[in-house]
Amino acid sequence: MNADAISQLIEAGLPGARAQVHSDDGVHFEATVVCEAFAGKLPLARHRLVYATLGERMGGEIHALQIKALTPAEAAA
Repeated sequence: MNADAISQLIEAGLPGARAQVHSDDGVHFEATVVCEAFAGKLPLARHRLVYATLGERMGGEIHALQIKALTPAEAAA
């Protein structure tokens, strides 16, 4: 699994989302996800939305994922 594939999965699972995913080793990833669906949600709920787009890949193909989940307004600030 590569960073581009993870980005595509997140964007497909969260309509309107923009995801930028990076990895130095192909196992540990960092994602910045901007999505209006995060509005009014606490960080844990935002992370759960992102994890749900990846399903069983978490803990398998994707060993670790660090998430920065922002609304468009937060990203613009």
